[in-house]
Amino acid sequence: MIALITEYGVLLVFLNVLLTQLGAPLPAVPTLVVAGTLVAGGQLAPAAAIGAAVAGAVLGDLAWFSAGRRYGAGVMRLLCRISLSPDSCVARSELHFQRWRGRVLLIAKFVPGLSTVSSSLVGAMGLRLPMFVLFDGLGSLWWAALAVGLGYLFAAQIDSLLAAIASAGTLAIELLAGLLALYVLLRWWRRRRLLRTLRTARITVDELNRLAGEGMPPVIVDVRSPAARRVDARVIPGALLAGLDGIDQAVHDVPLERELVIYCNCPNEASAAMAAKALMTQGYRHVRPLLGGLDAWDAAGYPVMRLEGAGADLPPLRTTA
Repeated sequence: MIALITEYGVLLVFLNVLLTQLGAPLPAVPTLVVAGTLVAGGQLAPAAAIGAAVAGAVLGDLAWFSAGRRYGAGVMRLLCRISLSPDSCVARSELHFQRWRGRVLLIAKFVPGLSTVSSSLVGAMGLRLPMFVLFDGLGSLWWAALAVGLGYLFAAQIDSLLAAIASAGTLAIELLAGLLALYVLLRWWRRRRLLRTLRTARITVDELNRLAGEGMPPVIVDVRSPAARRVDARVIPGALLAGLDGIDQAVHDVPLERELVIYCNCPNEASAAMAAKALMTQGYRHVRPLLGGLDAWDAAGYPVMRLEGAGADLPPLRTTA
């Protein structure tokens, strides 16, 4: 790595950070730390290393920002599908956005899985381009300077570590690859176990539409976050609005024997499955995630309502077929 950065300098730093921000599974921090060791040895200018990292980060984030602004909820669902944690990747970003708004970009690169999703989210939320460039640039500068600074401060120790890894040869690489594969497998297994637990309990949109016209219709709960409802304002008529964190309060007055139908618009109804599992542990015996979620309901031609106004907690007012 040192040889590559020494030979190609800031170009390698720029390309590494750019590809990482675009979504490639390439860690950028190790490259920046090694660049910091070269800065300590006088082989690389600090302004060049940090500047290349900031330029790569902002350009990569701009691509996702533009996609979020143009495609909105669609690009968020795409990011969820390619994430190792599709049940929580967007939910985490939405939670941070609700607390920080555009300033979430100042901390995004320090939170695993948040950086790419947050750029798309603030684009979908309508953050102005100058504010995006300002916040994202400052966050990228702080992140890059810290990584390069760590390499500068601990140059001697990092040189020793890299030398030890080099002397270990292919064994060290195989060990790291094995740990990475184990991590991915564990996340996949946990996700599949959750979905398998609730797969047989899911209800189709046709079943829900039929039950909604009967005497005791099920209670429908929208478990998307307020930020998600700002991106996609559709809701099923009569649904209770509650995020995953507020599901307890939303169904507080619902008797335990009532049937609950939970929906979201995330891949594999992951958030709905998590909410259903949580409600079952509280004693609700008839909890069913909606198969296909909100998208399947709308695609089937059943009525949806749209939230009006900037606030996601406003009541649904406008109905479309």
